[in-house]
Amino acid sequence: MKRKCFLATTLVLISWLPLIADYSGHEKVGALVDELVSEYSFDSTTLMSVFKEIQHKPDIIEIMDRPAETKPWFQYRNIFMQKKRINDGVKFIRDHRDDLDRAFEEYQVPAHIIAAVIGIETNYGGNMGSYRVMDALATLGFDYPRRAPFFREQLKQLFVLACEERIKPFDADDACDRKQNSLSSGQGRSIEDLMGSYAGAMGYGQFIPTSYLDFAIDFDEDGMRDIWSNISDAIGSVANYFAEHEWTKDGLIMESVEIDTSQGSPAEHANLTLERFSKTVEEWRALGIKSSAPSTQKAALFAYKLDDKESPTLQYMLGFDNFYSITRYNPSRLYARAVFELATEIQKKL
Repeated sequence: MKRKCFLATTLVLISWLPLIADYSGHEKVGALVDELVSEYSFDSTTLMSVFKEIQHKPDIIEIMDRPAETKPWFQYRNIFMQKKRINDGVKFIRDHRDDLDRAFEEYQVPAHIIAAVIGIETNYGGNMGSYRVMDALATLGFDYPRRAPFFREQLKQLFVLACEERIKPFDADDACDRKQNSLSSGQGRSIEDLMGSYAGAMGYGQFIPTSYLDFAIDFDEDGMRDIWSNISDAIGSVANYFAEHEWTKDGLIMESVEIDTSQGSPAEHANLTLERFSKTVEEWRALGIKSSAPSTQKAALFAYKLDDKESPTLQYMLGFDNFYSITRYNPSRLYARAVFELATEIQKKL
């Protein structure tokens, strides 16, 4: 009886091997292929040839359920606020000063902010991800129900990206409809070559496909938007992203604030939103928040754990307009503060 059970289990596992190795037979692929053919005139045979090469990556789903942003601040901060990362940020700015200066001139985003973002996202290009983007997005788009619609759309837009940039096998004129009339040659790159994070984020600045299509730019004007190997394009693209998300030149980012507890507990007002801030500094002062920012400045209150005690010590910060802009890059109060602090330390050493 045990032998029969073992054989039956083995047969079941074997029956799943095609799904793991090949997405062309997945029940949800056909609908996506139909959309791409209908909306962008993709060649269905070419699309299916790609899906035959896409691999299911179960470890990605495990990683998705334990993101760094779930850590308390004092642990999250330690990931990024290291002496080497700060020093490497200074070197990054010195090595790429011309591109960073031009990015500031055109987009008003300072070098230390761009460096901090790239430093946090990929350690200045040292870790741009070890997964093929198509594998990551297919795994999450078809087999991760909690966020499947989002990642399915990202997979769809990855194909659009490959079409517009003439990335193989979509480099032929009849492979798809290039709505932006791209002149790029794709530089011989294949869709299988596009590497990124477990969530399908790509390049120095970790753009998902929709962000690439909307905000990546050909900063060095060589005919291709290349955020993987062209640092000029990566710098310009990060700057453009922030400019398109309302970054304000010389605007405030964050401020540590003290609390007048005689006017009530601030806890009920903290961490309530990462959407457009509605309260002014004057209104926060009326609630007992001591701030030196201009009275009319919009702000939101955030609390950060400084230790892991039963009753942890909390530090309160006001986030301003440019803090909000950083959360458009990554919707996390931890991430936004890490960018602010790393950028501040880099700037001090320049």
